[in-house]
Amino acid sequence: MGLSRNKLLWIVAGSAAAVYVGPKVFSALNRNGRLTRLFGDAAEKIDRAVGWDRLPVWLSAITLTGLRYVLRRENLYDTAPPGVPEAAPPLPNPRHRTVRTVDGTYNDLEHPNMGSAGTRFGRNVPIGETYPEKDEKLLSPNPRTVSLDLMTRRTFQPAATLNVLAAAWLQFMVRDWLSHGKSDKENPWLIPLRPGDDWHENPMRILRVPQAPKHSPAEDRLPPTHINTETHWWDASQLYGSNAEFQQKIRLGTDGKLRLNRQNVVELDTQGLVQQANLAGWWVGLELMFTLFAQEHNAICDRLKQEYSGWDDEMLFQHARLINAALLAKIHTVEWTTAILGHPVLQIAMHANWWGILGERIHKLLGRVSKNEVISGIPGSETNHFDVPYSITEEFVAVYRMHPLIPDDYQFRSVKNDEPLGELKFPELAGLLAKDVVERFGMADLLYSFGVAHPGAVVLHNYPRSLQQFKRPDGIVVDLAAHDILRSRELGVPRYNQFRRLLHLKPISSFEEMTANPEWAKEIRNVYDNDIECVDLSVGLFAERFPAGFGFSDTAFRIFILMASRRLNSDRYFTKDFTPEVYTPVGMQWLEDNTMSTVLLRHFPELAPALRGVENAFAPWSRVTAREEHPPKEVVL
Repeated sequence: MGLSRNKLLWIVAGSAAAVYVGPKVFSALNRNGRLTRLFGDAAEKIDRAVGWDRLPVWLSAITLTGLRYVLRRENLYDTAPPGVPEAAPPLPNPRHRTVRTVDGTYNDLEHPNMGSAGTRFGRNVPIGETYPEKDEKLLSPNPRTVSLDLMTRRTFQPAATLNVLAAAWLQFMVRDWLSHGKSDKENPWLIPLRPGDDWHENPMRILRVPQAPKHSPAEDRLPPTHINTETHWWDASQLYGSNAEFQQKIRLGTDGKLRLNRQNVVELDTQGLVQQANLAGWWVGLELMFTLFAQEHNAICDRLKQEYSGWDDEMLFQHARLINAALLAKIHTVEWTTAILGHPVLQIAMHANWWGILGERIHKLLGRVSKNEVISGIPGSETNHFDVPYSITEEFVAVYRMHPLIPDDYQFRSVKNDEPLGELKFPELAGLLAKDVVERFGMADLLYSFGVAHPGAVVLHNYPRSLQQFKRPDGIVVDLAAHDILRSRELGVPRYNQFRRLLHLKPISSFEEMTANPEWAKEIRNVYDNDIECVDLSVGLFAERFPAGFGFSDTAFRIFILMASRRLNSDRYFTKDFTPEVYTPVGMQWLEDNTMSTVLLRHFPELAPALRGVENAFAPWSRVTAREEHPPKEVVL
């Protein structure tokens, strides 16, 4: 006999209370994980019956905690080849027990390769569900048709609660977390085009992702896997690189600092970014973020040198890198995420991820009062891989394909008085042209212009037209929307309805249930020939109803519930080694005191009028007026 809704609510509330009373009591009550399982299963049933976002705020937060237990238990899978022993690289320097290695090795001292550059992406669905479909099915429906009929931006649909810095930030973070490496130019996917398509060639070519090598006959029977050429860790590898050659290029060699040009801006050729990725995807938004946090690194070096005058270049660099990476993780957790996921419960949940349910004020007053991550936050808790080696997953990659955030058209304005300075389209901001735009307008005016403008909403018919026919630096023209659709199929990511089943959500039974927009429902039915099981993941994610305040779908959020905390839980530099002994007392204070706003104001104090009264730097900024042309000479941070 099933439990009533009221009984399930009491189970969830009672189980959560056991978690919060303390680890010893919880452990006593939770022999063999029975209470945790009961808690998670009850949360899942309530979510299916009611919806976590329709519950009162605190009960909603408790339900999400239970769902995270379920996802940790059932949706983490290792793709490492069976029977292949781990070859442990030598520890490059005894210092790397307390500072990060460049390639991500030795984050876990017992399993030194875990999460390092050159290791496989993991999975959030059972391995048996990750076989790519056969070629004929894999190309059906035609990815170009999906792009043109369902993705094309007809009119710009803004995300009114965000600014364009939120879009630039996400791409900046993605470059830290993952890359599938250079695509295989041999034997591309060939996409036939329908009559009237003005594409420059027929068939359209989409390059294939290189597959990881297989080592045994047993592995031959398993689905293909793919290599992450970046480190899987949250270690700011987009700034610092994932190999020694790149890292050497970006370093000044003095006082631990990064190399910037005479205008105090990231220099692409100097930093080796052209060689790193052939400038693929580079644009002004990335140039702003790279420059801002390269400047922040150098400011941290100055503060460390002031306190530790005997430190050499290496010590200053490594500790500034450690602090800067943690600051990026903090900003993403408690600012970017709460901006794009504006539901009240996410404000609680993401702050709790960093500071625990007791909150920031208690944390600053008393420090950690418990080893329990729920009470005092993940940073400083015990490292936990949840029985599966840590990695970024292919499903994580798929749900973070949020290109609708990018506008096609940009208006630049003066930070002094909001006066229009010029207008450009996205292709005029991309590749090496980004440098010219920064030189023309200057960092402060560009940051202000992004701060007062909206990105696009992550919905159907809002994909940037400029990315549907985008010329890469190597001359290859891509429809990135068609690329996104095919890439998820090629990487064995389940289609939308099966993805929902595997993430413990009810499957959708009709196109009208998928979306509240009748026109979209009709269009999706036509493209997918009335087969709801064939709908691609991205299409479903962009079509479905979002929880109140959310900037993306609840289905995508299931991966987020799991992986947002896992990136912290598994990393010893955010858990057991998140200490003053490793980061230094100065570093810990820097992390306590700083936010995205303070970083912006430290380097560009003229932004103060625009940020006045703005609680989150990724929310729309205030428009300045002529009366505010002269900001205070000194900004108190």
